[in-house]
Amino acid sequence: MKQKTIFIVTAVILAVTFALGINTYQNKKAEQATQATSQNSEALVRFHSPTLGNANAPVHIVEFLDPACESCRAFYPFVKEIMASSPDKIRLTIRYAPFHTGADEVVKVLEAARKQGKYWESLEALLAAQPDWTHGHAAQLDRVWPHLERLGLDVPRLKEDMKSPELTKLVQQDMEDVKALNVRGTPEFFVNGRPLPEFGPDHLKKLVDEELAKAASAK
Repeated sequence: MKQKTIFIVTAVILAVTFALGINTYQNKKAEQATQATSQNSEALVRFHSPTLGNANAPVHIVEFLDPACESCRAFYPFVKEIMASSPDKIRLTIRYAPFHTGADEVVKVLEAARKQGKYWESLEALLAAQPDWTHGHAAQLDRVWPHLERLGLDVPRLKEDMKSPELTKLVQQDMEDVKALNVRGTPEFFVNGRPLPEFGPDHLKKLVDEELAKAASAK
């Protein structure tokens, strides 16, 4: 009986220690992310970054996205839902973190589509069709085109625009900012410059709600 009691007490101590260790790790990670953001605030948004929503919105979500990332695909409807819940109060800016093989070329596809005025339609279409044009976590560019043709895009022009050195520089700049801000996975979110403390839709909504409340109280 005594040995059983000792075993139970030891197990409880180990469990508590483990939980405290996880909490300390998460706090340290959040602290590092906040520090990286404050030291590199200019890297958070660039003039070339696609933006959706009211330019004067009090809450600004910056999302680092990889178009070939399954989690980015899963998160996107939730981000739209958050924006729709507070019209004109939330702005979304997309930054790129094309970690998957070939994803940098898909970024160029999206930016070339922007030149034809169909960026957001193309982003949503490609995210929706992602299982068709990705295989083994790698983008297959030849399978992208049919999904864009349905949007009425001029695909030959799009392919030509993709060759622009300007788009190569854009991808390079975003990847430099990814390193500066210590972004290691996608999607990664910043809300009014605050990094997401923990990954998950609920944590994103909580952070947005906090910033909306701050904006409301400041009036």
